[in-house]
Amino acid sequence: MNLNYEIRKRLKAGMGPILGLLLVCYFSYHLIEGDRGLFAYLKLQQEISQEQAKLRLIEIEREKLEKRVNLLNPENLDLDMLEERAREVLGLAHPDELVIYTK
Repeated sequence: MNLNYEIRKRLKAGMGPILGLLLVCYFSYHLIEGDRGLFAYLKLQQEISQEQAKLRLIEIEREKLEKRVNLLNPENLDLDMLEERAREVLGLAHPDELVIYTK
């Protein structure tokens, strides 16, 4: 009877710290490995930097296209650009020019 009482007493005394330790382990694991944990955060940061690099490339391409479009603006028309576009669209060339078709 005395041994049984001692075991129950120690179990009750140790239950709080054991549960606390288990809770700390649980939340620590999810802090690192969870859906919103440290590894997920680092992966998201990497994806953001990749997408920002793509965005910079697209913005550079857009600026190039805007410059070409501005050369065809009626207010400041560039005749060389107009001739280039007309030849490309109509498929025309001067008689003394050599045309090479590429895929």
